[in-house]
Amino acid sequence: MSQHSPEPDDVFAWIDDAERAREQAGLVRTLRPRPASSPLLDLASNDYLGLSRHPETVRGAREAAERWGAGATGSRLVTGTTELHAELERELAAFCGFEAALVLSSGYAANLAAVTALGDRGTLVVSDAGNHASIVDGCRLSRAGIEVIPHSDPEAARKALATHEGRALLVSDSVFSVDGDAAPLAAYAAACRERGAALVVDDAHGLGVLGEGGRGALHAAGLAGAPGVVATLTLSKSLGSQGGAVLGPAKVIRHLVNTARTFIFDTGLAPAAAGAALASLRLLRREPERAGRAREVADRLYGRLTASGLTAARPDAAVVSVRAPSAAAALRWAADCREAGLSVGCFRPPSVPDGISRLRLTARADLTGDEIDRAVETILKTAPAGATDC
Repeated sequence: MSQHSPEPDDVFAWIDDAERAREQAGLVRTLRPRPASSPLLDLASNDYLGLSRHPETVRGAREAAERWGAGATGSRLVTGTTELHAELERELAAFCGFEAALVLSSGYAANLAAVTALGDRGTLVVSDAGNHASIVDGCRLSRAGIEVIPHSDPEAARKALATHEGRALLVSDSVFSVDGDAAPLAAYAAACRERGAALVVDDAHGLGVLGEGGRGALHAAGLAGAPGVVATLTLSKSLGSQGGAVLGPAKVIRHLVNTARTFIFDTGLAPAAAGAALASLRLLRREPERAGRAREVADRLYGRLTASGLTAARPDAAVVSVRAPSAAAALRWAADCREAGLSVGCFRPPSVPDGISRLRLTARADLTGDEIDRAVETILKTAPAGATDC
């Protein structure tokens, strides 16, 4: 007699157990659709320069959709590349100081493309422990040998690279999304030069905030355009649009066109997103002071909150991370802020590698002094018991 098979209604019974475990740990995530116009003060999004609703950005999206249509209609290698995509790639590369660029449908896809196309079974990939999930997934999919090093530890990177005689690359965020701290890019680059390894840097949180006029963390470190350096970035943060890109030597970009699966087999970025990103990029080039303003707002938030006894990581870019006593306390804190008219991010495991839950604040360049005051007052007023002891 065959072994009893579960009834159809029992097939996903294990999900109920998993859900109960998440509830008990305070780790349930829910979708919360926002209206087109919200009364909440936004310190939760990644709209660092406040450009997602800027008239020029919106006009760029509208005009692109009217001219090129609502969708790209196919993969970039078939019908999904328009003249607009090529224009965006040229201007991104020039602005950030690289030879060439390749636009993809998301920053996640850009990281997968770069890591999987530059790594294979014979390659060693050294990855910072604080890296974004998209880098982690890129490492796994590359089938390369992976060594995860302690966060922001150049000496560990040097030692890891010294153990391998074949091709190698070191992969790191430029600014880490949890605490907003910057990677030691100069030291990482030096370790790569000693070994003849490539350096791949995700500049998602650096573009528009760091470097001259927001040209990014690699530009600030003097590494933009270096022959052994590749950058990835997203168009959905400082540029207020959607999509991602890989920047580097032209031969690297040609290699990705021929080998990166998230480029070859994915529909191209929608023209509206490309048009919006290009409009924002041109606006940033014309108004470079926006980058410095974002950093100034971050410093003010950090100074006010820590002076009041909260524990926060000193921001190197536009992310201000405030520690919470527990995952449940962080969730309640964020909810209380929202009820008081302030939207903040809430980072809990597994999004935080150290297991410490946080409120994550976005220091947007368009925040006024009164809005900064209101945000600080709300966070302090709603702080849970134990928040000053973290």
